[in-house]
Formats: sequence, structure tokens, C-alpha cells
Amino acid sequence: MNIALIGYGRMGHEIEAIAVRRGHVIKLIIDLDNSADLNSSNLKGVDVVIEFSTPESAFGNIAKCLNNSVPVVSGTTGWLGDYKKAVELCEKNNTSFLHSTNFSIGVNLLFRLNSELAKQMARYGDYRVAIEEIHHTKKLDAPSGTAITLAEGIIGQHPGYSKWGPADTNENGAVPVTSVREGLVPGTHTITWDSEIDLISLHHEAKNRKGLALGAVVAAEFIVSRKGVFTMNDVMGF
Repeated sequence: MNIALIGYGRMGHEIEAIAVRRGHVIKLIIDLDNSADLNSSNLKGVDVVIEFSTPESAFGNIAKCLNNSVPVVSGTTGWLGDYKKAVELCEKNNTSFLHSTNFSIGVNLLFRLNSELAKQMARYGDYRVAIEEIHHTKKLDAPSGTAITLAEGIIGQHPGYSKWGPADTNENGAVPVTSVREGLVPGTHTITWDSEIDLISLHHEAKNRKGLALGAVVAAEFIVSRKGVFTMNDVMGF
């Protein structure tokens, strides 16, 4: 595949390395200093775009690619108020689009386990859920997109919860989410179900960014020959 990378920070470099090892070509790299190079001319010959930019620029970047009928894999969080617009552009231009809050295979297994555990916990009213996420100090959004996806997975399966909020929320039916920003932590997420007699937890700790980068490249390989809007559930066969 000929790949365009949008966002060339640590994640962009990791994606580049993995893509090249898997036999792909990085045809175009877009970052803050050359954003004007994201245009129709430079997108010619690009098979798929992998986008990890910023919440402020993500939708504009995605829209330019979809309007040129180039498939897009996006991992940027904090912009999802425009997600439906991206879906409409994908369908209008007969191309493909996949967004995920986390491309790690391990995290996507966690999403699946989290939803199933919440479904089972709906039968046991003595347990109260909480989510904690820890990331490096340069992460722009809080809570993380992964934590929000975990909270939504619980809400979708447990009738006792209908929203999420900060850890100190006192609202009934709210999944409390704690966000911590420290050091160089790639990403740690913990879901706990606590009662007076015991505690059950699901925990995922990323050791580096390689899992995220690999998942993004695998997702690009998945959508490049398909049309439509996809999720990591499609990639993983759930």
C-alpha cells in the first residue's frame, strides 16, 4: 500500500516503522509545518491515509481525504462531535473510513471483556463501577477516548448506568472516570467493580506505542479494499 501519514509525532514515527516493515510505502507525510501539502495533487496515488493529528485539525484533515475518495484510518480523539459528518462524507464519496479511540489489539479485547462483564454485573446490584486512566503529560484530551469507550461499553450493557462523569460525581447512574496525567505513561486503563465483600478489576497497561501503531496499520490493510464505515470490531471479527 501507498500510505499517507497525517501527524508525525511519536505515533507517526512508530506507524511509519511498522508499515515499512510490513512492506508498505510511506508516500506522503503531513505535519504542522506542511499542512498545506494535504491537497488533491499530493493525495494522488495514495491508497490509504492514517491520521493521528490533533482534536482541532482532525476533522478538516479527514474531510480533505474523504472528499478525494481516499480511505482514512483515524486515531485522533477529542473531535467526535463531527463524527457523523465524516460518515456522511465517506458515504457520499464511496470510500472507506475507520475511527477508533484505541487501535491496540489488547485494548480492543479489553473493550469486549468490559462490555461482557458489565452485562453480567447488571444482575448484581451490590457492585459499583469506576474507571481510571493514566497517560503522559502531553496528552491533550481528558478523559481519554479509550476511557470514554469503556464507559460507553458499560452504559450499553448495564441498566444502572446512563452517563459518565468525573470521579467526584455524585450523580446517580453516572460511571465515574478518573484521569491522571504523569510522566511518559503510554496509557493505562483500569475498570473496577467494588462491593463490600470483594473487588473485580480489568486492567490494561500499554508498555509502548507499538501495539497502537500495529493496530492502525492492520486497520489500514483491512479497509483499503473495502467500501463503507468500519470499526475495530470489524477488523477483529467480533
